[in-house]
Amino acid sequence: MRGTVIVRGGGDLATGIIYRLWRADFSVLCLEIERPLVVRLPVSAASAVFDGRHEVEGMPCVLVDSPGKTPRGAVGVMIDPDGKCIPRVSPQILVDAIMAKRNTGTKLGMAPLVLAIGPGFHAPSEVHGVIETKRGHYLGRLITNGGAAPDTGIPGVEMGYSAERLLRAPTDGYAEHARSIGDHVEPGDVITRVAGIEVRSEIPGVLRGLIHPSVYLSRGIKIGDTDPRDERKNCFAITDKSLSVAGGVLEAVMRFEAAGSL
Repeated sequence: MRGTVIVRGGGDLATGIIYRLWRADFSVLCLEIERPLVVRLPVSAASAVFDGRHEVEGMPCVLVDSPGKTPRGAVGVMIDPDGKCIPRVSPQILVDAIMAKRNTGTKLGMAPLVLAIGPGFHAPSEVHGVIETKRGHYLGRLITNGGAAPDTGIPGVEMGYSAERLLRAPTDGYAEHARSIGDHVEPGDVITRVAGIEVRSEIPGVLRGLIHPSVYLSRGIKIGDTDPRDERKNCFAITDKSLSVAGGVLEAVMRFEAAGSL
């Protein structure tokens, strides 16, 4: 087993990173909030928060209440949004994959190598490196001087669809889902209801994500997405984007190891 890595966040992008590091024989601990806001539950380590245990492409993710209780060969998932356990664990590598579009407290000194993904961070003043998450020519690039592209609030285009792919909460409250991840849907199909208000799909495709029904929703929050490519199996496999971002993380790890900084 190689060194210990802490990944802050357990959504689908974070899980691509966790998976690559786990495959590379690192000991990985994922830190999450009490009710994660992830929608791609099948491919998110954060699902262990709801179910106690979750498996992503053969990688076991287990909810623990202490870093030392992670079963051998598994990824530990711990509810610790403030990262209070970080000084105690003293990780070799820390990756901020919260995707808050801003820095919520990650900084140099938390580990010998501190990385962040997406916008909201600057290297080398706040972290050693930033990984680009915007789709396009620079996706997955390691940035050691500067930051990732600013968040536009507009999702990437798939088969001509962009914002139409997303499902958002029409009001505050809990969701009662009428469909499940992996279902084929058509425009106008009722996907869920939030406080009794129907949320319908705008496009045809496969329902790739739905937020967990135990999460209390705020109006406007993303609660799901429809994939127009309509490939059901893709709902249960880590995405190309996640693995590309994870490649940038691995590049940073290897570069720092080669330089003798780890």
